[in-house]
Amino acid sequence: MELKGASYLYALATLMVTFAGFAALLLIIRQGAGAQLSALDRFITRTIVGHLFIFTAGALSPVLLSFYEIPEALIWKACALIFGLPMLVILFTYPRRRKAVYVKQAPMSVLATMVGLGSVSIAAMIAYVLGGFQYPAGAYMSALTINFLATAFGFWVGLDFVVTKQTNITQ
Repeated sequence: MELKGASYLYALATLMVTFAGFAALLLIIRQGAGAQLSALDRFITRTIVGHLFIFTAGALSPVLLSFYEIPEALIWKACALIFGLPMLVILFTYPRRRKAVYVKQAPMSVLATMVGLGSVSIAAMIAYVLGGFQYPAGAYMSALTINFLATAFGFWVGLDFVVTKQTNITQ
C-alpha cells in the first residue's frame, strides 16, 4: 500500500527541484548579462537552493521509508525529526550567516516569513507529530509546504533587492 499523501509529496518535490533550478538559472543569466555577482547574490542563491534541496529530501524521505514497510506513524515521527531538527538549526542561523556576507540584516519581511513562520511551522509540526495527534501526515506536509512558500517569498524579496541595488549602482 502506498503511503498516504505520496502523490502530494512527489508533486511538492518536483516543484521544489524546479524552483531550485530556476533560482540558479537566474544567477547564471544575471552573470551572463554582465552583472557583477556580489557575495550577497551568491549567498541568496546558495541559501535558496540549499533550502529547497533539504525540503526535497524532506518530501521524499517518508516515501523512501515506506518501502521498508515501517509503520506509518513511525515514518512521520522519524521524518519530523530527521527533516525538522536540522532545518530549525539552519533557519535559526540564517541571520548570522547573512550578516557575515552583507553588512545589513535581511529585510524584516524575510526574517518574519522565512525564519519566523518557517521555524514556527516546523516546531509546531514536530510537537504535533511526536505528540501522537491525528493526521501527522497533514502536519508534516503543511510544514513542508509553508517552508517552501516562505523560501520562495524570501527569494522574491532577495531578487528584488539585488536587482534594484544593481540598477541603482549602474545609474
